[in-house]
Amino acid sequence: MSNGPRKINPPFRADVVGSLLRPPRLKEARLKAGKAHGSPLRPKQAPEISLEELRKVEDDCIRAAVKFQEDVGLKVVTDGEFRRGSWAWDVVAAIEGVELRAQEGPFQAAFEGTSQRSPITYVEGKLGRKPGGLAIDDYKFTSPLTNRTVKVTVPSPTMLFVRGGREAISESVYPDLDDFFSDVGQLYRDEIAELAAAGCRYVQIDNVDTALLCDPKFQDIARNLGHDPQDMLDIQGRMVSEATRGRPDDVAVSMHLCRGNSQGHWMASGGYEYVAEGLFNKFDVDAFFMEFDTERAGDFAPLRFARPDSFVVLGLVTTKTPENDDKATLLRRIEDAAKYMPLENLALSPQCGFASDSTGNPITEDDQKRKLELILEVAEEVWGDA
Repeated sequence: MSNGPRKINPPFRADVVGSLLRPPRLKEARLKAGKAHGSPLRPKQAPEISLEELRKVEDDCIRAAVKFQEDVGLKVVTDGEFRRGSWAWDVVAAIEGVELRAQEGPFQAAFEGTSQRSPITYVEGKLGRKPGGLAIDDYKFTSPLTNRTVKVTVPSPTMLFVRGGREAISESVYPDLDDFFSDVGQLYRDEIAELAAAGCRYVQIDNVDTALLCDPKFQDIARNLGHDPQDMLDIQGRMVSEATRGRPDDVAVSMHLCRGNSQGHWMASGGYEYVAEGLFNKFDVDAFFMEFDTERAGDFAPLRFARPDSFVVLGLVTTKTPENDDKATLLRRIEDAAKYMPLENLALSPQCGFASDSTGNPITEDDQKRKLELILEVAEEVWGDA
């Protein structure tokens, strides 16, 4: 773990999680190029346009997304994850040795109120990074478009293990799981090092798995996979910390926690109490983006476990529905959170991305803009600078 506060700029008092609503022309172009929305396992139509034509639309839309974030007033921008059908699966599927398959075995989890199920990763070959890495090419395109800090988002390394367990890791390729964990950590360390060499100073690890453990039903799933839930939390902490070990001192690595976010739906409930002590002491990251937009996420009491150098970005503004809490409510909730850790160690963001898959949440682009403007307004009032 790091010793004392790190001399870094991000996260910002008004921050973002990553994904933005896809413009209609981008969604149409993806479908015409035979790219599914969300999981790559979803049915695709025969291509009507080339991948090069899709790339041109993506390029134009990313340029517009960067300008939108600048115009709103954010100090941090992302590419909106516009080249992805999903926040995770395009990136995970691009790792050498990984295959995606439909859910089977002990891990059975659908989004609330739907039959939608995320795939599971299977490791069938030696892990490695393909040309372009996980997000290197995306960063290299976005960075020259702005003088703001560009945040790069990558799915958590935990996704390569915790949902399928030992049975999803080929024993012929990795007879010793320690070799598997070592290769996962090296893969992510290489990615962060290459991003840093390209000028990136802000990386976010998107971690659903740890937040799912807040829910007793996912604790039971861990047991069905042969792990005590707290042991599974230890494994997750080890995997993330191995991924971030040795990062440059001027690169901020945050971790976003989420209970599922797809077209307004969610996968899990439960406050952070069950994971909080391990979360703040076993995950070597510089900041925690924590979902707090509904009662499903519990109260702020688990923040009492935060280390003195922990930085927490409160995800108080929902991306799932058009409504916002009013400004007075947000101010009061920040004040409540500050009872458990210093106000100067807190910031504000949406609870998740606006479009964790390319279909997007059931809100409008105007809703998206209003939510970001509200976050900036509140951050400026609380901390004097967003």
